[in-house]
Amino acid sequence: MNTSTIDTTESSTKRVLLLKPRGFCAGVVRAIDIVQIALDTFGAPIYVRKEIVHNSYVVNDLAKKGAIFVNELDEVPEGARVIYSAHGVSPAVREAAKGRGLKVIDATCPLVTKVHVEAIKFAKQGYSLVLVGHRDHEEVEGTQGEAPDVTQVVSTVEEVEALVVPDPDKVAYLTQTTLSLSEAGIMIDALKKKFPNIAGPKSQDICYATENRQTAVKNVAHGADLVLVVGSANSSNSNRLVEVSKNLDTNSYLIDSADAIDPAWLDGVKTVAVTAGASAPEVLVSEVVEYLQAKGFGSVDEVEVMPENVRFGLPPEIVQAIASAPPMNVAAV
Repeated sequence: MNTSTIDTTESSTKRVLLLKPRGFCAGVVRAIDIVQIALDTFGAPIYVRKEIVHNSYVVNDLAKKGAIFVNELDEVPEGARVIYSAHGVSPAVREAAKGRGLKVIDATCPLVTKVHVEAIKFAKQGYSLVLVGHRDHEEVEGTQGEAPDVTQVVSTVEEVEALVVPDPDKVAYLTQTTLSLSEAGIMIDALKKKFPNIAGPKSQDICYATENRQTAVKNVAHGADLVLVVGSANSSNSNRLVEVSKNLDTNSYLIDSADAIDPAWLDGVKTVAVTAGASAPEVLVSEVVEYLQAKGFGSVDEVEVMPENVRFGLPPEIVQAIASAPPMNVAAV
């Protein structure tokens, strides 16, 4: 969407800045595709442990198509097919699946898998692990589960200062992939101050999509009176986008959909920046833009901060299922 003509009417002076990149990341696209392909190939029901991604619209849409979302594997009938969410699972969950004879399809984001591999590597090398993240998030639970005996989770600088480890010279850190860059930076600096010889991942754990969406907000927030972030309340990366905006002194709200917009937020506002967390679908963004246009924000400009062209391949279970599926009968026209 782009409007380049500007006149003197009130609607054209009220603008929407549509940030890009926004919305679905490669890991989310992959996870949703996995559930959809599994439903198409094997038929309903398909069980999914936890929300496949943290977005209520996506989860409800897949549930209508036959996906059954469960909190734990004991809710899945023995021998049934289950999909792990994009946030990953611990080895304990994998063992539980084996014990119940479940047919597993793993939709863990490859960037989360990267952090799991790092945790295993550091633990095998004898390091005490410090995982920077939010304790109640499924991703953190899964990563911590790779080396639970040597991993401590920290969320604040105070918790870093209170850390006790067997050998201060044998410590390594990892981070949740969806933290804000500034939050992670502060925590890592605190860790380096406490443990000068601390080891870390070769490349940062915060995922490209989280970083790119935060960078887009940082580049545009100063020119907006309000930032609306489309995303669900349990979406970590969406919440971080709101924080980034507020840290730049630009008012910001997290909204699940256009229905959540309070018209009072728009009082005196001339420019609204709109973005979406990595698990929020574009259809919801379009509805927000349409709502704003109906409220007199007649100029919509897409602001691309950087290109984003990452794609992830499907897991072997899905690739094999597609390959073995019978060919579709296409009627002659």
